[in-house]
Amino acid sequence: MRQIDTEAAIKKRYPEGVALVVYKEVGGKASVTPIGWFTLCNSKPRCWAICLYNKHYSHNVISKTKEYVLCLPSYSQKKDILYCGSVSGWKEDKFKHCKFKTIRSKKVKPPILENSIACFECKVTKTCNTGDHTIFIGEILVSYVSGRKDKTYNLGERNLIKWNIK
Repeated sequence: MRQIDTEAAIKKRYPEGVALVVYKEVGGKASVTPIGWFTLCNSKPRCWAICLYNKHYSHNVISKTKEYVLCLPSYSQKKDILYCGSVSGWKEDKFKHCKFKTIRSKKVKPPILENSIACFECKVTKTCNTGDHTIFIGEILVSYVSGRKDKTYNLGERNLIKWNIK
C-alpha cells in the first residue's frame, strides 16, 4: 500500500450502484434525482439511507415532506438517469423531459417508477447533517419488483453500465 491523495483513492470505489430518488412537493409536482450515496442501514425495520446535498431541490422537498421512493433503475432508464443528473429540479420539470412511466404509490405521495428493478416507498424517521450533505433514513413501508434483470451501475464520469442480475 502507498499513500495517495484522498480524492484519487475515493475514485477507486467504482463501480457503484445507482438509485433514483423520487419525491413530491406538498400539493405539487413530483421530481426525481439519481444518487450514488445510498445504503441499507437497518434490519428491523428495514431502512434505506440516502445522502443528499443540502442545496439541492431534492433535499428541500424531502426535508419538508419526510418521504421518498427509492428505485433501483434498470439499464433501460439510462438516458433519463443521465438527463436527471444533469439538470436542476429547481429549474426543470424532469418528468416532462423524460420517458419515466409512473405508478401511484400506496403509502407515500411520490410515485414509483415502472421498469425499475425494484422500488421502495420510504418514510423518513431520522436525519443526520454531515456538513454540506444530509443523510435521510427512510423506513421501508412498501416494496416492489418488476422482474427486470438489467441493473445500472456507475463507472464514474457519467459512464453507466448494465449488469444482469439473477
